[in-house]
Amino acid sequence: MAIKVTAPGLATTVQDLGRPGYYHLGIPVSGAMDRFALGAANLLVGNPEGAAGLECVFMGPELEFTSAATVAVAGAELAPKVSGSPRATWTSFAVKAGDTVSFDFLKSGARAYVAISGGIDVPVVLGSRSTYPLGALGGHKGRALQARDELALGAANGARAGRTVPADLRPTVGKPAELRVLPGLYWHRVTDEAGRDFFADTWKVAPEADRIGYRFRGGRPLQFVPRQQPFGAGSDPSNIVDACYPYGSIQVPGGTEPIVLHRDAVSGGGYFMIGTVISADMDLIGQLQPHTEVRFVAVDMAGALKARHEYEARFAKVRSALAG
Repeated sequence: MAIKVTAPGLATTVQDLGRPGYYHLGIPVSGAMDRFALGAANLLVGNPEGAAGLECVFMGPELEFTSAATVAVAGAELAPKVSGSPRATWTSFAVKAGDTVSFDFLKSGARAYVAISGGIDVPVVLGSRSTYPLGALGGHKGRALQARDELALGAANGARAGRTVPADLRPTVGKPAELRVLPGLYWHRVTDEAGRDFFADTWKVAPEADRIGYRFRGGRPLQFVPRQQPFGAGSDPSNIVDACYPYGSIQVPGGTEPIVLHRDAVSGGGYFMIGTVISADMDLIGQLQPHTEVRFVAVDMAGALKARHEYEARFAKVRSALAG
């Protein structure tokens, strides 16, 4: 069983839930930027939540199926078509041998996840099938898909067409989008006024937004507390002695444009971190289009843990709705 890539889309990669455990060696977690969407798509087609699927950015691929399968698309509103006939997102549908799955224009969101019964069967590298393009690691030949690629599928188990994720369980993006932030270890580097401005301002997603990091523009530049340059740190006030970067941390080079580090980010460097986007909101970042308005919202640890619990509870409801 296999699928043939007749058109690759803009930046389509094989992703699962990532390869934790190697960040200290400089190998990022990788995996789906919207884990909720990938997990839901997999459940729709009877796969384990962490099975490998396709992450499609802004534009979907065109795939020819050599055998019958069950498919689901979740995340961005990038409606699929089976040999030209429209299908709904967040709902599983059947394809026959010889069918071609293509996609309509993007209506909302940024990344759609295509799950296929049996999962994408590429080699496991460091415990994951996820693609890390910058390191040419994992996925299909360590890169985004290209025309004429062929992807093997695993054995399907429990696939059924017609399953759907209830509308009230599908995540949505607010206007403006809100990203909750736990202020970081280097908060003391900015003035009190700059800290207030950072959370008061409305920012916009910059075009330079990818799997490594999302850049934001439009807010007031940060003002730094005067200091004597530490030994080993750069001369810019935003520089620190090299430190580890948590997943989701926000660095602000030069104090001008915040960058939220995402799934393929480096694990350390010499820029201070004003805070960290909480885990419950990292999926949302992956669905933000360029020029989307965003507000950063300060939370404490209790608020971050409460948000994680609510995120897990929402997915548990999806799991329950699709059980059996």
